[in-house]
Amino acid sequence: MMAIDPITLAILKGRLEQIADEMDATLFRSAFNPIIAEAHDASHGIYDAANGDTLVQGKSGLPIFVGVMAFAVKAVIEKAAAQGGPRDGDVWIFNDPYAGGTHLSDFRLVRPLFANGEVFCYLASVGHWHDVGGNVPGNYNPVATECFQEGMLIPPVKLFDKGELRQDVIDILSANSRLPTSLYGDLNGQINALDLGVRRMQELLGEYGAETVAEALGELKVRAARLMRAQIRDLPDGTVSAEDFLDNDGIVDEPLKIALDLTIEGERMRMDFSRSAAACSGPLNISRATTVAACYVALKHVFGDVPANAGVLEPVDFVIPEGSILAVDAPKPVGGYTETILRLIDVVFQAVATIAPERSNGCAYGTINALSLAGHRGDGRRWVMFSFFGGGHGGHPKGDGLNHGNAPISTATIPPLEILEAAYPVRFTQWALRPDSGGPGNHRGGLGAVYEIELIEESADAFLFGERGRFAPPGVVGGKPAALNRFVYDTSEGEKSPPMTSKMVGVKLARGQHVRLETPGGGGYGDPMTRQPEAVARDVGLGFVSREAAEADYGVVIDADGKVDEAATRARRQASAAA
Repeated sequence: MMAIDPITLAILKGRLEQIADEMDATLFRSAFNPIIAEAHDASHGIYDAANGDTLVQGKSGLPIFVGVMAFAVKAVIEKAAAQGGPRDGDVWIFNDPYAGGTHLSDFRLVRPLFANGEVFCYLASVGHWHDVGGNVPGNYNPVATECFQEGMLIPPVKLFDKGELRQDVIDILSANSRLPTSLYGDLNGQINALDLGVRRMQELLGEYGAETVAEALGELKVRAARLMRAQIRDLPDGTVSAEDFLDNDGIVDEPLKIALDLTIEGERMRMDFSRSAAACSGPLNISRATTVAACYVALKHVFGDVPANAGVLEPVDFVIPEGSILAVDAPKPVGGYTETILRLIDVVFQAVATIAPERSNGCAYGTINALSLAGHRGDGRRWVMFSFFGGGHGGHPKGDGLNHGNAPISTATIPPLEILEAAYPVRFTQWALRPDSGGPGNHRGGLGAVYEIELIEESADAFLFGERGRFAPPGVVGGKPAALNRFVYDTSEGEKSPPMTSKMVGVKLARGQHVRLETPGGGGYGDPMTRQPEAVARDVGLGFVSREAAEADYGVVIDADGKVDEAATRARRQASAAA
């Protein structure tokens, strides 16, 4: 086999990425569910025919999906082999979180692409469906103690058999959803995305030949591994550690530790999670595949120049004990996987900051705050509003953190309030930045947000699955933590907060009552007492930081005209340094 020339490799890399991007766009434009259509909670990619390794991912899809889909495709490869091998036109569908999944809301479709009578690669689509049964509308059940309480679990089964649609499978899926029309629309969007991917890949293979395209895919993986080894080699040898905590598991009100011992030895990295908590009763558990995928996402943040394919993980070894919160099997509940993988990313950021602060940043807000409101309209129709919400990102070596950003596990966007108000009987009475929520630092953490939602239907039930209500997003390199997460809801006796701080089920709301989320900001980067006073004054002028916080956290005194009182500031900072 001849080595591929650099120009052809660059062209094919662009073409392959464009195919994945087109698949993303096809689903986003055709999905019925706002979480896919507007928030882009979905992903597409191209995977290795032999072992399911990630070869190419779309730039608009969720990185966590792309990482975990390698395990999903491998599960399909094994299932197909047990059935005599895949055939052209076969499509498998499943949401099993223990076989290359995340949680039950995320449905995967996997299709082999044939060339010259053999499987050339697999194409895969994953999307977050609006409702898949279970005890809680929208499926984020914070008090689940087994997966059966979180929704229907479908193992890898054929949706298409040699191109023939199995309607009985669709009937089973539809019968287990509160919103079968939404399910049907999302499913067809994913089918169409795979159809497009097959056509585009066939065009590419016809133009360049299967051998040349296969050579390009192999070379891209080799180059990713080579670059990753070089990046690791630049780090100092040794072991560093970091730990962080989840508030509770929704069942037992005790914190859960996520701990990482990160070892660098030449060109290899070992990520050891042995000190993490044991599997818990509630739905904060995740599978081993999800843990590895989360580490993949974290490493892509740290080593941003490394291409996004399986080669990234070749120089990385994982120690993830069976039976820990990071490696469970059925029927342990896993519905809140987003909260746990966010904490995994946080401990990676914190560990890296101790040996390579120029590569790390303060931790982001650390929770998607999955909120469901559900009820019936006046004419009896069922409605379910599920959405996630944003917060601040951490300060970083080059500047302040992003205000009101998306979770670092994904490129998903926060659904626009106009879309949510148009689709559901709610009104947003506040959608604003949250002052003093960013962690103080030489580079300030980004601000969280305040979302207040009024019910305009007769009644509804509210459910929340969040985190960071008791353990604030940490700063790094001397930066301070951000504000804690806060949730309140109206009752006839006034405002209340959940006993579990960040989790609740079945709170009854009446017309005109509100729920309010006050989300965390990001952790700070560097000593806040070294922040330029003019930058602090600008933050005060914009309403990002209060005068009181400017003095207490930054040692900067702002006068009545909004200017820095230089003498008072100098004295305040000197006193702080002497304390």
